[in-house]
Amino acid sequence: MISLYSKTCEFFNWEEGAEPLILPVTENPNLPKVVAKKYALVCDRIPGKPSESLASYGAILSRGPVKSPSLYRVIQLSAELSYIKSSDVVRLNPVGGEVRTLFRSDSDHNSILVTERCNSFCLMCSQPPRKIDDSYLIEDACEVIRNVPRGTASLGITGGEPTLLGEGFLRIVRSAARYLPETHLHVLTNGRSFSQRANSAALKDVGHPNLVLGIPLYSDLPERHDFVVQAQGAFEETIRGIMNLRRDGQNIELRVVIHKQTYARLPELARFIVRNLAFVEHVAFMGLELTGFTKANFGALWIDPYEYRSELDEACRILQSARVKTMVYNHQLCILSPFVRELSVNSISDWKNDYLEKCTPCERKNDCGGFFSTGFSLEKTSDHISPFVSSNRIIPSEEIA
Repeated sequence: MISLYSKTCEFFNWEEGAEPLILPVTENPNLPKVVAKKYALVCDRIPGKPSESLASYGAILSRGPVKSPSLYRVIQLSAELSYIKSSDVVRLNPVGGEVRTLFRSDSDHNSILVTERCNSFCLMCSQPPRKIDDSYLIEDACEVIRNVPRGTASLGITGGEPTLLGEGFLRIVRSAARYLPETHLHVLTNGRSFSQRANSAALKDVGHPNLVLGIPLYSDLPERHDFVVQAQGAFEETIRGIMNLRRDGQNIELRVVIHKQTYARLPELARFIVRNLAFVEHVAFMGLELTGFTKANFGALWIDPYEYRSELDEACRILQSARVKTMVYNHQLCILSPFVRELSVNSISDWKNDYLEKCTPCERKNDCGGFFSTGFSLEKTSDHISPFVSSNRIIPSEEIA
């Protein structure tokens, strides 16, 4: 697990009450002064001899001990952030000694949190909503986007519910269209705001060329979907929103989190999608992340993924037979049917992906979705985890010490 945040970094020579900075990172100590002030320079140690050129940088991040930082605004990084390198983007907050990595150039799983507010209250929400004014995150998101390297393959926008930002949400998407037009922008939204055609039309007017909206749909039954998201009328709003987005030419991913409240009707949901929503970009069946609200609702949600393998298999076959692209996220290969294994994607963000000790000898570990290391997930896993070994034989769990 990779840490993206630390409160144990030491700040030197920062003026009292200094505002947080969002800066791209460089390892080049010879940038022109006019350019250097827009960057954070990362190095293994601060040179002993004072240098005016180094003083031009917005900040200096030192992996090693800091001895004589008198000319510079320096941060001694904590050990867990020593990976920070060129082309990363960081947020530096001298109050409390906080450093947060907002973009990692080595990762394919970068996303920007743009709000913690939401109009749903999902039973298994991994980012529980808060009623706060976090509108400052709009400017932060735009600043990050401006500093992400061109050519970045993908970038996520997440919340909370991003569309609650209104014009702020459109501003973020507009910023991505301007600075990162070639980057695949993946927005996680419950889709409900787009039940108003004006909102869908406004997004169309932004004209982002590589936008996909990931929208959850948990059941073919309105009352079941509404129960899962804890919002009456949400199913109708979501479906209407999907239809409006389709009319306006947007690409849509349907996301189905599987748990005790949703697994039984997976085949019926697949048939509903084939009949009504076969135009979607793809359907993603997702394993449960045991954090956030899932902890409080564990008894109502947890089911060993092995126990729903037949329902998942049938749902995938229904979608595939109708040529609806289907993917399976956040699952371990050994608990899936052979058919579904071929649809599995290693989708858990690299900073929170982990494996059990018993997975060590598995020959398909690199292809496996692995486990969430967040929360208490590794304390509760399937009873049927068994590594693949030579000749594709799976070692029964009872044979593993």
